[in-house]
Amino acid sequence: MAAPEGGPSELPVLPTRAEKDVRKYVLEGEELTIATRRHWAVLVAPTVRWLPVLVLGGWLLLLDPDNRLTTTVGLLVALAAVVVYAVRVGEWWMRHFIVTNRRVLLTSGLVVRSVTLLPVRRITDLTWKETLFGNVLGYGTFRFESAGKLKALSEITFLPHAEELYRKVSRLLFTSGGDDEGNPDGKSAGRRDTAPIPGLPPRHG
Repeated sequence: MAAPEGGPSELPVLPTRAEKDVRKYVLEGEELTIATRRHWAVLVAPTVRWLPVLVLGGWLLLLDPDNRLTTTVGLLVALAAVVVYAVRVGEWWMRHFIVTNRRVLLTSGLVVRSVTLLPVRRITDLTWKETLFGNVLGYGTFRFESAGKLKALSEITFLPHAEELYRKVSRLLFTSGGDDEGNPDGKSAGRRDTAPIPGLPPRHG
């Protein structure tokens, strides 16, 4: 898929919502590595929490159709459960974990969109954790440690295909170069760490 002018350098085939985030927030010249939403298992806890409330509301609603009090309470309880659960599903659907050769981004928000980012060059350590259920269902957790005590994106839970994502991000960390924006550092370009620093007088043994 060709990228529009001013957009990312390359776009693989992505779901519509993820593609919109990539086109909007990935800068020109950035190479997209990962674009995914969290694993559906993140919805298990809200389902367990709010399904009984919905059942309770439905039971009160049908308990005595002629009783205005119980039907009203049941209707309100059921509606509250549906609305809250719908918000949780919407947040899951709209949140995307995006990684390019320069930055790690997390987009979120149903009405007001927010973007949290971390330059790849600031990442000093990456921990991948996979629980027993994560191993069975296919999700894991990334924990980033960054220079300068940056707290943004310190931990991303319920990432699908965590092992594959871990390899991609690890490869990116080992191959990244330049400044925080991904531009080559002109001062250090072309010089190895073991090469002599130009301008210093020669050493005599």
